[in-house]
Amino acid sequence: MSNFLGIEFGSTRIKAVAIDDSFNTIASGDYVWKSDYTDGIWTYSLDEVQKGLIEAVKGVSSAGTYNSLGVSAMMHGYLAFDAEWNLLVPFRTWQNTITAQAAEILSGEFGFNIPQRWSISHLYQAILNGEPHVGKIAHITTLAGYVHYRLSGVNALGIGDASGMFPIGSDCSNYDQDMLDKFDKLIADKGFGWKIRDILPKVLPAGADAGTLTEEGSAYIGGLLPAGIPMVPAEGDAGTGMVTTNAVSAGTGNVSAGTSIFSMVVLDKPLSKYYPEIDIVTTPTGKPVAMVHCNNCTNDMNAWIGMLKENAALFGAEPDTGDLYTKLYQKSLEGDPDCGGVLCMNYMAGEGVTHIDNGRPFFIRRPDSKFTLANFMRAQIYASMSTLAIGMEILAKEGVRIDSLTGHGGLFKTPVVGQSYMAATCNAPVTVMETAGEGGPYGMALLAAFRIMGDGKTLEQFLEEKVFVNAKRSTLEPKAEDVEGFAKYMDMFKAALKVEQTAAESL
Repeated sequence: MSNFLGIEFGSTRIKAVAIDDSFNTIASGDYVWKSDYTDGIWTYSLDEVQKGLIEAVKGVSSAGTYNSLGVSAMMHGYLAFDAEWNLLVPFRTWQNTITAQAAEILSGEFGFNIPQRWSISHLYQAILNGEPHVGKIAHITTLAGYVHYRLSGVNALGIGDASGMFPIGSDCSNYDQDMLDKFDKLIADKGFGWKIRDILPKVLPAGADAGTLTEEGSAYIGGLLPAGIPMVPAEGDAGTGMVTTNAVSAGTGNVSAGTSIFSMVVLDKPLSKYYPEIDIVTTPTGKPVAMVHCNNCTNDMNAWIGMLKENAALFGAEPDTGDLYTKLYQKSLEGDPDCGGVLCMNYMAGEGVTHIDNGRPFFIRRPDSKFTLANFMRAQIYASMSTLAIGMEILAKEGVRIDSLTGHGGLFKTPVVGQSYMAATCNAPVTVMETAGEGGPYGMALLAAFRIMGDGKTLEQFLEEKVFVNAKRSTLEPKAEDVEGFAKYMDMFKAALKVEQTAAESL
């Protein structure tokens, strides 16, 4: 029997998932963490990266011998190191919306949308800011790339994660060479001792040899795993989400919903032009993907539910957190399709899709709104999908083909609820598989299995013919009343963006 291990650094949990050669989960471990807002920057401590990794791996370290392992993490952001891999500035995560000037300039220079959260935007903004650390840079990478390097000594990324650092070329195998040249020309007068090619990680496709767990890597995780385990290319959470949902072929798509929310649709033809609301990234094998990425999904709702749990404690009740979420989600089904005129604006952070740089969450209602618990919860869940809906409208106008759309992540854990609302959001059938709650670490474990069990197949063939051939799926069609109700809610949500912008400027 063969076993495979996937580790993912999500926004709220670091999770390890072990699977066997029948692709069943045999063990898991996790560590809860959160980002810190320090000196105007959303960040995580690299000390906690190691601590959380050790805690997560403890849950899978006794599950047997591993034939391969891989690391994934939230994409984008900025980790800059000197030649000895000393961190030069605190990790700047994808949540930050502090690179508007750089993103606008680079998008114009490249003729390609470069979002604020991309690594190259952070680097160029640091250059524009005149930050002194830039001249000392020897490496920039993502969180997954950093952990992979600590474990293997190999400075490389899977192509999907790399595509969130710098655009991938039309050959779908490496960074765009013309854009690399344009960037070097853009900074030529700065006199840095590096070229952009020098400091980016190497790009690898799914299934490639990405080194082995070294003795130093084993020590980094407290000796919980032995040296010598083959490693697969580090990937981003978008790529692992595509794998988990078997959405890596043209015309397939998925929605990952948790702390952030994003949709990924594998393209069969290029978009007619670039849109600042749409990222073009790739699958783990390099196929182009239209990505609608939204920074805000469940964080604000989590805070509200935490307060409701605190309120219950006043009466001596100590509900299980999972049960509380399930009951509140189910209660939302009793609400009006348009939430009865109550509205949640869930912007804890800024949003590129709606061009708002800072978040100010609020809840608002008219005097005649139906303010019930059911409508309150339905508005919370609708809000988690509303910004995504704005981006999906662009893909619909472009005529992008979506043959199937699969949901995964925490928002889909409660049966029916998130799935039915997402069907209304996209006005399309939405499928959830039994692995929906596992998300990225399970997808990373599948990529680890692909290296050993691929047998010359493409990733698409491996997933379709081996992994998901007998997968349990449930598909919900959109209900007309939900589609109409969500559309009314969206009219309110779009109108309230003016309030959000004013709040961000005033408070």
